[in-house]
Amino acid sequence: MARFNPMQFIQQTRAEISKVVWPNRRETTITTIMVFIMASVAAIFFFAVDQIIKLLQGGILG
Repeated sequence: MARFNPMQFIQQTRAEISKVVWPNRRETTITTIMVFIMASVAAIFFFAVDQIIKLLQGGILG
């Protein structure tokens, strides 16, 4: 069983964090806008599907 070395863990963590490529402001803004657009499209889609199901259910039961 391997022994736990806190200093080695911290060194390895720092080495991995230094490999991360952080997005710039433009990439972050574009990604955020795309998330809002896709969430809106999904909300509209599910609202439409819900209304169709409600219409069909009303026609069958009503």
